Amino acid sequence: MKESVYIETTIISYLAGKPSRDLVVAAHQRITAEWWAQVTPKVELFVSPFVIEECERGDKEAAQRRKNFLKGIKVLELESGIQKIAEIYFEKLEIPEKARLDAAHIAIACYYKMDYFVTWNCVHIASAKTRRSLELLNKQLRLFTPVICTPEELMEV
Repeated sequence: MKESVYIETTIISYLAGKPSRDLVVAAHQRITAEWWAQVTPKVELFVSPFVIEECERGDKEAAQRRKNFLKGIKVLELESGIQKIAEIYFEKLEIPEKARLDAAHIAIACYYKMDYFVTWNCVHIASAKTRRSLELLNKQLRLFTPVICTPEELMEV
């Protein structure tokens, strides 16, 4: 059975984005493209309706490029318990209002017991502080915690 991977919007954005002049962003784009080519055939990919919604925003041409990468990826349903979990994460993980949707991404990945949650959001999701706080919180809530990582950290699947 293939391992399950929830991909957050930053992954699709880096794949579909025009090459950046920013060295860090350009490196993330290259790593993401390599990860996509090497790893995704070996795993089962999932997104949420939130990823689709975020990918449809902005410039129509860019949105279409992002949507093309979503083709064939399974979309997880928004079950009733997910919103409550997201609210707890928003509060307890101290996610700022402007990043409230990050709590929903985490809640979906935990609710569906994804093996991995892949993101380039290293501020509110893949930070060491958030990962540790989430593990402790999920122990209290008796919820599953996926491995939260960047594509670079998940090249060996």
